[in-house]
Amino acid sequence: MDLARTEVEPRAEAEAVVAGEPRKRPRPRARQRSRRGSAARLGLMAVPVAFFAVFFAYPVAAITARGLKTDGVWRFGRIWDVLAQPDVRHVLWFTTWQALASTALTLLIALPGAYVFARFDFRGKQVLRAVVTVPFVLPTVVVGTAFLALLGRGGLLDELWGVRLDTTVWAILLAHVFFNYAVVVRTVGGLWSQLDPRQEEAARMLGASRFAAWRTVTLPALGPAVAAAALMVFLFTFTSFGVVQILGGPTFSTLEVEIYRQTSEIFDLSTAAVLTLVQFAAVGAILAVHAWTVRRRETALRLVDAATTARRPHGAGQWALLAGVLAVIAVLLVLPLAVLVERSLDAPGFGYYKALTSDEGGLFLVPPIDAVGNSLRYALAATAIALLIGGLAAAALTRRDAGRLVRGFDALLMLPLGVSAVTVGFGFLIALDEPPLDLRSTWILVPLAQALVGVPFVVRTMLPVLRAVDGRLREAASVLGASPWRVWREVDLPMVRRALLIAAGFAFAVSLGEFGATVFIARPDNPTLPVAVARLLGRAGELNYGQAMALSTILMVVCAVALLLLERLRTDPRSDRTGEF
Repeated sequence: MDLARTEVEPRAEAEAVVAGEPRKRPRPRARQRSRRGSAARLGLMAVPVAFFAVFFAYPVAAITARGLKTDGVWRFGRIWDVLAQPDVRHVLWFTTWQALASTALTLLIALPGAYVFARFDFRGKQVLRAVVTVPFVLPTVVVGTAFLALLGRGGLLDELWGVRLDTTVWAILLAHVFFNYAVVVRTVGGLWSQLDPRQEEAARMLGASRFAAWRTVTLPALGPAVAAAALMVFLFTFTSFGVVQILGGPTFSTLEVEIYRQTSEIFDLSTAAVLTLVQFAAVGAILAVHAWTVRRRETALRLVDAATTARRPHGAGQWALLAGVLAVIAVLLVLPLAVLVERSLDAPGFGYYKALTSDEGGLFLVPPIDAVGNSLRYALAATAIALLIGGLAAAALTRRDAGRLVRGFDALLMLPLGVSAVTVGFGFLIALDEPPLDLRSTWILVPLAQALVGVPFVVRTMLPVLRAVDGRLREAASVLGASPWRVWREVDLPMVRRALLIAAGFAFAVSLGEFGATVFIARPDNPTLPVAVARLLGRAGELNYGQAMALSTILMVVCAVALLLLERLRTDPRSDRTGEF
């Protein structure tokens, strides 16, 4: 309900009674406005719902039905047969415990960083914040390749001390921390920087120790943010594909990797379908808990301007903490990327980069460098689709007094982040092969799959900004005769323009690096950068390895430039809120 309206209407009604005028009843008009608002919301939801129904639910349902139906009869007993297999139980156990271990390790390493970014003010802080965020938008293939160059055969550790960690669980865990460090820093640090430090200081003045004051005052306020960050890290690591595929070798397999193996190598669609359902159920439970933590995080807290809480470090302890966090960032986040660049330059005269312009190796129908142009075109198209679908969805979710239907719609938008991208990609091949949706031979198939991953980022970036727009401005424009389109153009657009640009940047970055679905649907004569890197790594030979490093470096640079531009927009002093990311 619009709080401004609830305050104005009773006041006007009281003034009319005092003046002796008959009491007016605005309720029918309010109900009429409410009905119009509900109709507008359903209209805005129609296109996103149709998009997700056709390009997400339908392909996933098609591949699931293909695996569980025999001669037109559902074979649900196959679910228990698959889950009873020792190999499948081992995959489920490894997927769960490595996700728990990755989440715990990420929190342990990243929470000090969240505190430093929230409470300390030091030179280069904004640039360092952007550096910390770069790994999150990097494609998982690039992350896996970077850690392979650091920890694998012939890597930096192997050359210096003869230590190899590839094909071990430690390589996977460290890569997951690398990838998700920014999730904790952004989610927890963002709230921490807005908590009033005077509350903790007041507790200490009353005799509480530093730890007791933090435990009783700060920790309860941070609890929902820490829980939300932990759940998102668990979700990303539970569904990990590219990192485990490259670093785990044949020894380790998550649900996502096993679905890929069962689908593309063994061609056992029934087992793949069962594993898809298991992952879908797990992701649904995680998202439900995450939604609950987000609602708790929206409870009233005494928040202040983040710029007023950061201070220069003082004392040996704070300087030591800052130095420790900088060392972690240098070793864990910067070093793998630096080694990746160094390995791409091993050949004299930029030899690996020059080799990308040749198609003599026979691995591709076109020179590998063509993957750069393909990826950029696909990502731009996917960004346009994600902005259209995500913008409409965010507009539909703007009002907070949403019922269960709208909250369910909100949860639907997050599902592509957790549901098997491998299943979606293979489902595209199976489901979208007949008129009027025979898209298998068209170029649009790849951007559609990439847009599914970009839409949640668009929604989460734009929704808080749209909710911050005063609804009375829209009502005033409507009263003055402006059409809905003009109201949006004159009122909403100027306020959300920056958030729209940031949403476009995130959608572009994640579309550029999408791998799980694209590996199935990218045509051999139009490979994307992640697909090309994976194919090069899958072939023996120093030249193939060097070209994979070179392509990964190009992909990393493009994503890093996009992220730095986003950070410049996000930290513009004229800016307001720009969403969760």
